[in-house]
Amino acid sequence: MGGRTFLIGGGWEGAEVYAPFLRAAAERAGGVPRIACVVVDEGDGQEQFERFAQALGRSRAGCEPVPALVPLGGRFEPEEALDGADGLLVCGGLTPAYQEAFAGCADRLPRLLAERGTPYAGFSAGAAVAARRAVVGGWLVNGVPVCPEDTAEDLEEVAVRPGLGLVPFAVDVHAAQWGTLARLVAAVGRGEAPYGVAVDENTVVEVAGPAARVAGRGRAHVVRPGADGAVTVRSYADGEGFDVA
Repeated sequence: MGGRTFLIGGGWEGAEVYAPFLRAAAERAGGVPRIACVVVDEGDGQEQFERFAQALGRSRAGCEPVPALVPLGGRFEPEEALDGADGLLVCGGLTPAYQEAFAGCADRLPRLLAERGTPYAGFSAGAAVAARRAVVGGWLVNGVPVCPEDTAEDLEEVAVRPGLGLVPFAVDVHAAQWGTLARLVAAVGRGEAPYGVAVDENTVVEVAGPAARVAGRGRAHVVRPGADGAVTVRSYADGEGFDVA
């Protein structure tokens, strides 16, 4: 794993969820941080970047956002994006497309972040791909629905693919709003991930070393495996934390 990682569950009402990430980036910069904002460009990449730049501005933490657009079907090159950057924000969109964009640098990016002391923030898809085992979509398990179809990310069966390994647990997002906690429960229950964290919108989970802390308006739901395919779920609210095993 790398250094400080911030997992944002989506949502646009709580711009304050960016503030912990921006403070970490400012510590690295020694002033106003430069934030590389990675967007997989599905045809509206510049518009999506502007949306995230405005959200960062509303956090009132202060930063200089710069776009790092990756063409749909292209590959993210971390050395170029991190050049001169004090923080890396991986934005939202079609999660399988983000997983594919980062597939070629899963060994390099965590090392570069750690070596340079650069914090990583993932919003929605960006949070999902931060995991070692990334839940990228789907709504069926053996043909049985486990979450709403409109959360499927253009996939049918629930899909868990290699991620960046910045955190050891799987991540799902928009948990309370989209009903995706059940998808993560299914993935952990089937042994496709060691355990998982489903993050509500307008909520951030900060992971630093062996500890995680929750901030924001919603909750983070930690899903751990039990015996015979059972799982346990415990939810954590603003100001609470849990151990990262």
